[in-house]
Amino acid sequence: MDALKSLLRDKIIGKKYLIVLDDIWNEDSEKWNRLKDLLVGGARGSKIIITTRLRKVAELARPIAMYELQGLPKSESWSLFEKIAFKRGQVVSQSHEDIGREIVAKCWGVPLAIRTIGSLLYLKDSESEWLSFKSKELSKVNQCESDILPTLKLSYNYLPSHLKQCFAYCALFPKDYEIDVEKLIHLWMAQGFVKSSDPSQCLIDVGLEYFDDLLWRSFFQEVKKDDFGNYSYCKMHDLMHDLAMSVAGEECASSNFEVGYTNEKSRHISFVCDWRSHLKPSMFNKTNKVRTFLLLNSGSVLSDEEQCHSIFHNMRRLRVLDLHNLDLNTLPFSVEKLKHLRYLDLSRNGIKKLPDSITKLQNLQVLKLEGCSRLIRLPKDTRRLVNLRCLDLSYCSGLTHMPRGIGQLSSLERLSRFVVAKDNTVCSGLGELQGLNNLRGELKIVNLRYVKNGTSEFKAANLKEKQHLQILELVWNEDGDDSEGANDVENDEMGLEALRPHQNLKELSLEFYRGVKFPSWISSLTNLMSIRFWFCKSIKRLPPFDQLLSLKSLYISGLTNLEYIDTDGGSSSFCPSLKQLDLFGCPNLKGWLTCVRNDGTADLPRFPCLSILAFHNCPNLTSMPLLPSLEKLYFRGGGGKQLEHIIKMIISASQSSSSSSSSSSSSSFPISQFKNLTIHEVEDLEFLPELLFNLTSLQCLTICDCQKITTLSRDENDKGMQWQGLQNLRSLAFYDNRSLVSLPKGLQYATTLHRLHIVGCPNLMSLAEGMDNLTELQFLHIRSCPQLAAKCEKNVGEDWPKVAHIPNIYINGEEIQRNL
Repeated sequence: MDALKSLLRDKIIGKKYLIVLDDIWNEDSEKWNRLKDLLVGGARGSKIIITTRLRKVAELARPIAMYELQGLPKSESWSLFEKIAFKRGQVVSQSHEDIGREIVAKCWGVPLAIRTIGSLLYLKDSESEWLSFKSKELSKVNQCESDILPTLKLSYNYLPSHLKQCFAYCALFPKDYEIDVEKLIHLWMAQGFVKSSDPSQCLIDVGLEYFDDLLWRSFFQEVKKDDFGNYSYCKMHDLMHDLAMSVAGEECASSNFEVGYTNEKSRHISFVCDWRSHLKPSMFNKTNKVRTFLLLNSGSVLSDEEQCHSIFHNMRRLRVLDLHNLDLNTLPFSVEKLKHLRYLDLSRNGIKKLPDSITKLQNLQVLKLEGCSRLIRLPKDTRRLVNLRCLDLSYCSGLTHMPRGIGQLSSLERLSRFVVAKDNTVCSGLGELQGLNNLRGELKIVNLRYVKNGTSEFKAANLKEKQHLQILELVWNEDGDDSEGANDVENDEMGLEALRPHQNLKELSLEFYRGVKFPSWISSLTNLMSIRFWFCKSIKRLPPFDQLLSLKSLYISGLTNLEYIDTDGGSSSFCPSLKQLDLFGCPNLKGWLTCVRNDGTADLPRFPCLSILAFHNCPNLTSMPLLPSLEKLYFRGGGGKQLEHIIKMIISASQSSSSSSSSSSSSSFPISQFKNLTIHEVEDLEFLPELLFNLTSLQCLTICDCQKITTLSRDENDKGMQWQGLQNLRSLAFYDNRSLVSLPKGLQYATTLHRLHIVGCPNLMSLAEGMDNLTELQFLHIRSCPQLAAKCEKNVGEDWPKVAHIPNIYINGEEIQRNL
């Protein structure tokens, strides 16, 4: 603690600081005094902002000024309620409005309360139901303006019983914790909260309906979704967390390893831990009734197997056991004692193999082994886990094969990885996937090069019936070794044709495919949003993607023989929804085949929505499509002429799409959306292309590892007036340009510049003249530039007068000047 105090003093002494202490509950005046002593010594103008829900806390802090936040005004409160409580936001009748306004008055202008009560009443149509709620339920609420929980609890009281227990269970998570939605649903399932009368219905889908219902009623907020629209994370409002703690009572408890397990009545316990945390055997002495053992964050250590034995021996009623990222190398055989276990998380541990006894856990629904890269095999009797719904093997790169009979797990809904064994005669083959048609999410099939039984075994995977799969990765050779079966082109082509997926697929990835042609079905996957091709070295032409109207991302890497990307002859719009295109390591790629219209005229394809384009080592690429919407370009490993040609194509695309193109020229304002350019490892680049300075909308320019750049000025008489063209430049960065001796003279004309980064330029002698003209410059970062750093030493360096006006200066990671 003394070390932390010393570190804090060093950080603030003599410096102007702003500290925000959010949601404070401390009512101990002595603690406040000790904190104030620690914060003495800052520069004049330092500020501390405290937020609290308790007036006493505010008074104990003795602030210079106190601001009491008021609720929404009556008019805004009613407007919010009106939008939520009435269908399409339209008031049903005057009576509904009169009752509603009385109800809103009880919410004291608190938006969360208005939303939750409004959501509740949305489900009640009749006037009598509204009146009953106001007279019977709301009238019982005894609250004051500072305590809104009683009103929020009304919405909880009206929840169906299955949603009440799901919500109360969330008390296990700390305030402001980002909750993994899929994990949350798995935890609900493990406790038996998620039920369906239809045995064929996926419980994950039922759990998502529960989550949707709670979200709509405002019990969750700040929801994040993935690229395919699936829920990924959410949070709870602090008041909702208070409510969850209140209704859960002693049933749920959250602690840390230092405090341990303190309440014997708690059935569900969670621990916030980090790398300094250690499990203690004494924590498990009175835990025989615990049903949830959950670790939040990660990085703590299980020092020996005895601690695992303690858990397994003392917590035999566990439904949920989370042991992820505990530096665990062996899972004891005694895990078989946990007969009721339904959720087991062993992710990111060093386990090489699981004990065979784990297959006795026949209630197990979720087994997470993500990131167990040393795991070699699964138990041979894994098929006995008859209730298993999720087997997460993501990043289990050491896994050599799948156990025979895994296809008998008819309840399986998640299988992230399937490994084809080198010797198919003793291990399971692709046929194990045949009946697993409830699989959803992601499936990665690796080592397809070992499939030797031709089309029949590939077809046996039955991918076309797996309608719930969203992501499919097909990998022929994960270790990158092409020596075995390198010439088996025909087998790969037949195999890929037989691996036809369902048309609902959202993302397809092919890795180390050795075929020359693509399958006939690829253009029929009209729901594809992302395609990735990795090291398919025999491919010379990509098929047309014109029919893939939903495609937003195309990633091509290591296709060393690729020469052309094809287009449908009758269309000039290539992938009309494509937003990001990455082309890496395609040295023979020349470009797009020209579209030939029916009248015989030719035209280049057009990317109407493409906003991000990246090139790396595509030196022969000269034919470019039209890019009217481009915002960001990453160019690496080509030549200066190629870079100039691409910039010219960007300008041409913009001009061709402009209504005033007839009167435009290459020197006029070229493109209004292009904002970000990164130039990386262009070996022959000595000067920036002149056309670059026509990109007047450019906001961010990064020049990295261009070893022929010395001055960026073409001659001594170059005054750099062309930099005036970069009228919107906000960020400029030079990284690892080891030959750079001086900055361009024209930098003084980039008067909108906000940030300047100079890193790894050891020969840079000094800053440009006229730096004091850059009055908008707020941040200067210099690192690994010894000569420049010496000249910018505060108050004494030769170049200090050039930069003294910049509010925030950092040199070699040290804060030289700061004024936020």
